Amino acid sequence: MEITLHNTQSGQRERFEPLVPGEVSVYVCGPTVYDLQHIGNGRPAVIFDVLVRLLRLAYAKVTYVRNITDVDDKINAAALESGESIAAHTARYAAKYLEDVAELGVLPPDVEPRATGHIEPIIAMIAKLIDIGHAYEAEGHVLFHVPSDPLYGTLSKRSLEDMRDGARVEVAPYKKDPKDFVLWKPSTPELPGWDSPWGRGRPGWHIECSAMIRTHLGPVIDIHGGGSDLAFPHHENESAQSRCVNGGTPSVRYWLHNGMLTFGGAKMAKSVGNVVTIRDLLDRHGGEALRYALLSGHYRQELQWEESLTHAERSLDTLYQALRDTDDGGNDTAASYSTAGADTFPEDVLDALCADLNTPRALAAMHALAADLHRAEDDDSVRALRTALLAGGWLLGILTKSPQEHFQGMAQDATVERMIEERNAARAARDFARADEIRDDLAARGIQLEDTSDGTRWRRT
Repeated sequence: MEITLHNTQSGQRERFEPLVPGEVSVYVCGPTVYDLQHIGNGRPAVIFDVLVRLLRLAYAKVTYVRNITDVDDKINAAALESGESIAAHTARYAAKYLEDVAELGVLPPDVEPRATGHIEPIIAMIAKLIDIGHAYEAEGHVLFHVPSDPLYGTLSKRSLEDMRDGARVEVAPYKKDPKDFVLWKPSTPELPGWDSPWGRGRPGWHIECSAMIRTHLGPVIDIHGGGSDLAFPHHENESAQSRCVNGGTPSVRYWLHNGMLTFGGAKMAKSVGNVVTIRDLLDRHGGEALRYALLSGHYRQELQWEESLTHAERSLDTLYQALRDTDDGGNDTAASYSTAGADTFPEDVLDALCADLNTPRALAAMHALAADLHRAEDDDSVRALRTALLAGGWLLGILTKSPQEHFQGMAQDATVERMIEERNAARAARDFARADEIRDDLAARGIQLEDTSDGTRWRRT
């Protein structure tokens, strides 16, 4: 099985070959847990979940690490606003993130390190950068000196000359160069902090990932993934400091970046104000439909969210309908194929995923299998096609329910929508007693309504 991946570092698709034959190391940047995660943060979780599933078919050992950032200025501000301790705040939102991505069908990583558990290796890495002349201390801060690294900018394709001084970085008088970035910064008494050679303080964001990678996977790893918004400055800075500690040897062999989601024609982001959280969407749609939508576009391209979700729900119904129409009374689902050998999986789906994780092509192959299943006339063909469809479903993380469960869930959602329409009609007719009765009926079913200027929204309690 030959897998090719688009390497951001080279700008080309390359044949994947692990550093150690038969073993693969993967690191993906996880969330900063200061709030509920929006659906854009669900895309890398789902994309790299599919990649790891594929790699495990081809290699005997795959170690997948996805971190959680639990020390950050955004966390500090959010905890202060909520009135709870920073530790309690991060624990609460980390738990919610894990619940949300589990609903998207994402399998747990092998290791899920947290930044606060790696202060010692972070301090050791910073100390080495100072010793070898790539970092310096200034007014309680330690900063990486960007001009000391002649390869800085090669990942994001930016030269030092082209970078505008002060762009996207804090300009401070103690910096030797405006592009220098923080490795360690001082903490006031109310903020989290740890003792260090440079005084009580906390790490910068970029050094955290470098230290966690080095701790759990070693100085050089095969694959590093994350959203395209992280390529600069986060991954550029991470690459620079790790490469310097390695004496010039790159720390990552293949950099993979997924594109952003767009919503209403603009990139989904808190700064734009068009964020929709995973949890909000799960209140109105099945997690499997959200996953299908996230896989419906090629991972390196932007994905128009509203159109993708509408298409996903219809497409998922088509696949489940093929299974329902050929149901022999069993309860087989895609989960049954989690330990199957590579020869069990449909060739067209495998080929698509091996070609730079082409999930749209893989989904098209799934629909071709469903069409063949509808046309199959003998029992042997039906069994073979059902096996192929369900095995392909496991690779993509879909078809995890029985057809009966899937369509029953759809019927329940349709009932809620119908009752909301009836309530809206009662309110328009000023029959408020009937409207209240419907609201109470829905509440008894575990459905909470919220009347907004954009209409009535609902969620499960």
